[in-house]
Amino acid sequence: MIDISTLNDNQLKAVNWQDGPLLVLAGPGSGKTRVLTFRIARLLDTEPNKHYRILGLTFTNKAAAEMRERISTLVPNSGERTLLTTFHSFAADLLRQHGHHIGLKPDFTILVQDADRHSLLDEAIDAAWDEQNGRTSEQLLPLITRLTENDIPPKNAVEVLQRSSLEEPDAIAAVYQQYRSFMLKRDTLDFAGLIAEALGLLESHPGVRRQIQRIYPYICVDEFQDTNLSQYKILRNLVSPTTKNLFVVADDDQIIYQWNGASPERLRALQEDFAMELLQLPQNYRCPKAVVEIANNLIEHNFGRFVEKEVLTAHKETSSDLVINIRKFNDFSEEASWVASSIAERSLIAREKCVVLSRTKKLLDQVIDALNEYKVEGYLAARKNEFESASLQCLHSILRLANSRSSREHLRKICKAFFTLEGIDLNIRDIISHASTEDGDYLRSWSKAALSREHLSDATRRFLETSLPVLSDRLDFWGFQEGAFTWLDDLPDTYPDTEGIFDEYQEEKKTWCQLVTEIAGQYGREEVTLHLLLQELDLRSKTPTPAKGAIPCFTIHASKGMEFDHVYLVGMVEDQLPSWAARKKGDDSREMQEERRNCFVAITRAQETLTLTYSHMVQGWQKTPSRFLYEMGVLEK
Repeated sequence: MIDISTLNDNQLKAVNWQDGPLLVLAGPGSGKTRVLTFRIARLLDTEPNKHYRILGLTFTNKAAAEMRERISTLVPNSGERTLLTTFHSFAADLLRQHGHHIGLKPDFTILVQDADRHSLLDEAIDAAWDEQNGRTSEQLLPLITRLTENDIPPKNAVEVLQRSSLEEPDAIAAVYQQYRSFMLKRDTLDFAGLIAEALGLLESHPGVRRQIQRIYPYICVDEFQDTNLSQYKILRNLVSPTTKNLFVVADDDQIIYQWNGASPERLRALQEDFAMELLQLPQNYRCPKAVVEIANNLIEHNFGRFVEKEVLTAHKETSSDLVINIRKFNDFSEEASWVASSIAERSLIAREKCVVLSRTKKLLDQVIDALNEYKVEGYLAARKNEFESASLQCLHSILRLANSRSSREHLRKICKAFFTLEGIDLNIRDIISHASTEDGDYLRSWSKAALSREHLSDATRRFLETSLPVLSDRLDFWGFQEGAFTWLDDLPDTYPDTEGIFDEYQEEKKTWCQLVTEIAGQYGREEVTLHLLLQELDLRSKTPTPAKGAIPCFTIHASKGMEFDHVYLVGMVEDQLPSWAARKKGDDSREMQEERRNCFVAITRAQETLTLTYSHMVQGWQKTPSRFLYEMGVLEK
């Protein structure tokens, strides 16, 4: 039996919830992930002989991995009865299995680079418009993405765009239709298209929808407030209309992705659509009482919150009176220097538990420079969609070409990386021409072209003769990966690396191995196919693990879901937090309310101390203290 004796009354009610829809409004630090995982584990533990599966959806691979780890600890061998994943990964899995209904092959490619999306959109522009009218893919891609994310079918785009103030709505609609059509024809999808096509599949094929509902009678969603419209529509299609077994954890005070389609109104729509009962988790176990108090002071200035919303209550005792520290400076360079010195003065152990938060990346860049002056390393959290070293680009592209043997783009990337590694320039047209006279296999043709060169290194020749056939002939990508890393490990010793070609190799190799291990752990090594591996790699960030002891410097958006002992929130001035754009919209605007939620999220990351800093001059402009400092009650007017 699972031990649930440590749960409070409301947590216990949530964990013991059996059937029907439930909305859990969970404040920051209230143990929401614990509740969600315990509830799934309890369902599995109390009905061990049932054959149904439980679907758990969240927004990051990190959160999904954490849920899988926690549940496997509570209920060993639970992986066979759960699918704990992200919305995008679930959509990819659905399309792998059922995409043939809409003309999509299981080995479709996911476009992760904006350059690839721009290239496809340029083709759509050329195909849709008879004459050049000056519109570029750079101008149109954000609009095309919004149309896709807001579930505007191509056939309805004209009507929607005609209601807008955009010029030439018919022409833009034609481009949008071509772009969506090209993606399907070429078995490629971008992130927005992945969700859109999965939704279209569920809505147009009731048999597929009913099958998913039978397989997953219980559906749980974490961080529901972050969903955009298309993701919410997917969720509505997944839930059985008869049982409505939907368990949702959310917090309307932490909606900070309006720019990405999240909306405060969506929580209300959810509650109405499913007639959900409401349970609240207002107890905060993360933050000191002083932080909880100013968080309540701040967020009560937002209107449109759930009327029933209970205030946060602090359950953490602290012996220190120095929990909240307010500092003002003449200019931001002085502010950044003080923050850096404050962190540098801490012990090495305490430093590892610090974070610097800001509304914008620009200010964090200055803080990192200041940290460097104090011989402390700082790093900025930024998603990295592709591997950047020639070594990993070559490996990745070879696998992609093995999965799609006539892809000119993957061949081009292999040749480019190979030239960087070996200094041998292989002609793409010759390779394609040679392949057309044989079996049309670009990978084998590329290998023959490379082996024909006289000045090939011994390490590379061994790789092409022994390791590559393991992939090209037998499609053993696990064995190939092992041989490829043997080759890539040997390459730095082949030639003097005067240009730093291999500087990032070991770091990216480590990241690659971590991601592949995660994917194998999620699906089971024997169940991982090559196209599944490649699609999951495309869906995951390639950001390396930071150096030990490095200080994280995060935008508030990047810090969501995390917690730190010591939080430094810098740049607390008008036009920064809140942003200039929000101020322009007005004090009662949706944008200003979101800025307030940003501040709420930032301060509730703190587990021990919270330091708030502001300056009279920021980037050459005179500033006034943020209104949020007054609303929190830490400054008096």
